[in-house]
Amino acid sequence: MTTLTPSDKALVPFVSVDHMMQLVHHIGIEEVLAGLADYIEADFRRWELFDKTPRVASHSAEGVIELMPTSDGEVYGFKYVNGHPKNTKEGLQTVTAFGLLADVGNGYPVLLSEMTILTALRTAATSALVARYLAPKGATTMAMIGNGAQSEFQSLAMKRIVGIDTVRLWDTDRAATEKAARNLSGLGLNVVKCDSAEDSMEGAQIITTCTADKQYATILTDNMIGSGVHINAIGGDCPGKTELAPAILDRSDVFVEFPPQTRIEGEIQQMAEDFTVTELWKVMTGAAQGRTSADQITLFDSVGFAIEDFSALRYVRDRIAGTDYYHDLDLLADPDDPRDLFGMVKRAAPQ
Repeated sequence: MTTLTPSDKALVPFVSVDHMMQLVHHIGIEEVLAGLADYIEADFRRWELFDKTPRVASHSAEGVIELMPTSDGEVYGFKYVNGHPKNTKEGLQTVTAFGLLADVGNGYPVLLSEMTILTALRTAATSALVARYLAPKGATTMAMIGNGAQSEFQSLAMKRIVGIDTVRLWDTDRAATEKAARNLSGLGLNVVKCDSAEDSMEGAQIITTCTADKQYATILTDNMIGSGVHINAIGGDCPGKTELAPAILDRSDVFVEFPPQTRIEGEIQQMAEDFTVTELWKVMTGAAQGRTSADQITLFDSVGFAIEDFSALRYVRDRIAGTDYYHDLDLLADPDDPRDLFGMVKRAAPQ
């Protein structure tokens, strides 16, 4: 990991929202997505080194606030993230987040970063990385069902990493579809605005569902899914929130990040505890098979996992070294004599 060298060891590099946007434009959004996918894949390949636990969640009727921690033994990371579907109607983001990396050796933070934008980027990078392993070879078309804050990121990641050239958009809110189509204009994709979920899936080899309502929803019914497709189900991400009819799961080979978390929050919360799933890290290391036939339905039951955030923060830390896309934050009290914290406070009194 690249080491930043701020002027004082107690200063913590902080990447603001403005810094993150500047960094994305400096590198290029598709290159950022590809870089994040590389970092995520590298960490999935060393999956067994990490501390792993389902995220710590505080649920309410309005949404959820979560902490997502992990460590590879040398670096510790966590993300704070919320999910409040009602926020959109109030002019607020459904998801906001920030994250931190720390040195395991001394416990000092080494990076603090916004993660609202970064979460959208890493979610899209993870989706496309998984599709590269599971989607039909030569896939060119994706149905994007749910055209909210993540839809453009998802579309561009699939373009850059998988090679799609067409995205078919649909949302219950036509304004969201118009927004997504407008944002994707001129970015190298054939964008089709559709009138229904069924229409959006015409000719699509990849089907992405990304809706926000916190409910047991049926965005996709069993009769809508034919053979040979890859389903990227990213909207079901907390207890009581799903998008797919259970019969689809019965017909699919289901792949997950961390089963103990996915069984609580993912599409498989609808299924029996012994429902068979395959862990993605095993596919990436060759310990398990991914797509094995042209007629197979593969399903990524995505809920997001702490190691993906760790990878994203690691990527950002490496890419901001030597740039102006951060500033040093006076976050840690660090007296010259570590036993004299009171003296440091006393000496700071106004003269």
